[in-house]
Amino acid sequence: MPLIDIRAALATDMVDIQTCARMAYAKYIQRIGREPAPMHADFASQIDKGYIDVATFDLQFAGYVVFYPDGDYVHLENVAVLPIYSGNGIGKHLIEHVERKAKEAGNEAVELYTNEAMTENLAMYAKLGYIKIGGRCEAGFNRVYFRKQLNFGS
Repeated sequence: MPLIDIRAALATDMVDIQTCARMAYAKYIQRIGREPAPMHADFASQIDKGYIDVATFDLQFAGYVVFYPDGDYVHLENVAVLPIYSGNGIGKHLIEHVERKAKEAGNEAVELYTNEAMTENLAMYAKLGYIKIGGRCEAGFNRVYFRKQLNFGS
């Protein structure tokens, strides 16, 4: 059984993270009408701040997640998996990692947004227990916001 491991991103992961963002989000360009915001993220700054963790699958880079504290919750900014590793549970693993880290830090919830055209994500977040809390247009993107309250009893 393949091993999924998650660790803090290093500066040496930058090219893999950039490549992953481009490959994972390319399929949405036509739907949205432009490149999704994660394709233009300042990954160097996010790595320096400790906001990115990476997933490896059998010791090979497979994906990443960007997250950071924001008030009483953790903001899940971006999660992406290389298309060749899609379907192996890596994205779910990364999201659960963020939830675990948020809980350990005493945060009440995880919040995120996704583009309304990324219908697969809308369904996935709902399936993972995220509740839609709103939607708005920001920076020219139609975003849907979700929140998952963390259960401290488990």
